[in-house]
Amino acid sequence: MNFVSRTLAGGFLILAGLGFIVASFFTTFILLFYAVPFLIIGLFILFNKKEDRIEEIKFKSGGKK
Repeated sequence: MNFVSRTLAGGFLILAGLGFIVASFFTTFILLFYAVPFLIIGLFILFNKKEDRIEEIKFKSGGKK
């Protein structure tokens, strides 16, 4: 995921989670079961920067025959 898509997806999930938290105080508290995972996943997506790095493949000499 590049910077733009990571920001959009993470930002959307964070806003949805915060919206569900606010809405749960006015309706039913069952929305908190949806709000907390949305918020956690959104924060993880937004701050996960190691995903953009590509690891080099290490080859062993010999291999299978």
